[in-house]
Amino acid sequence: MKVNFYATLRQIVGSKMKELPLPNGTTIRQLIEAVISDYPALGPVLFDEKGQLHGHVHVFINGRDAPYLHGGLEATLAPDDTVDIFPATGGG
Repeated sequence: MKVNFYATLRQIVGSKMKELPLPNGTTIRQLIEAVISDYPALGPVLFDEKGQLHGHVHVFINGRDAPYLHGGLEATLAPDDTVDIFPATGGG
């Protein structure tokens, strides 16, 4: 599964896109945990101390914010889904 990273997350990962070999039926949470397993520095950036996705982090599946999908982070992914992970960004 291809995962696209944006802004400061690219610096941590070292690339704008990574491909992860995940089995069918993987949930969004499992995908994020697999990313953190490969890049541990992303852990505190993506999840709070209770294991919840930070409110300022957005994980989009096919252009839809994951927490608003049916099942939220427990929704299952399809192999051809597009995954984008964004940190909070600001500007002026």
